[in-house]
Amino acid sequence: MKRLVPDPPVFSSVSRRNPEHDRANEVILHALMNTRTGSLIRTLKPTVAAPVGRDSLFNVRSGISAEEALVHVSMLLKAAEEVSDEITEQASGVERGLIWSLVHSVEMARGVVDALLDGHRLSPD
Repeated sequence: MKRLVPDPPVFSSVSRRNPEHDRANEVILHALMNTRTGSLIRTLKPTVAAPVGRDSLFNVRSGISAEEALVHVSMLLKAAEEVSDEITEQASGVERGLIWSLVHSVEMARGVVDALLDGHRLSPD
């Protein structure tokens, strides 16, 4: 009996990195690291009361700090990530690709929020 074994992946010596993009990121990172404005998160004002939707039972309370709001957003994104992961396992075909795209977007959004929070917690201010 013949056993079918797929060919190993072909490795390309061509780099996918974009040097111009890398330099632009370095310039931005350098500018952010040398800014003496203190913690940006502390410069944000607390929330104001705002309804979530026209007929919503829920609303955003006033006086919530930016850090507390970001922590809550991170938890909401984590929940969306976990639910999407479960749904992806049940889906097939195009739906699976769409849900995976959603999972990826939620993970990236959560990564940005968590990085903001981690940067705030590590700041010497």
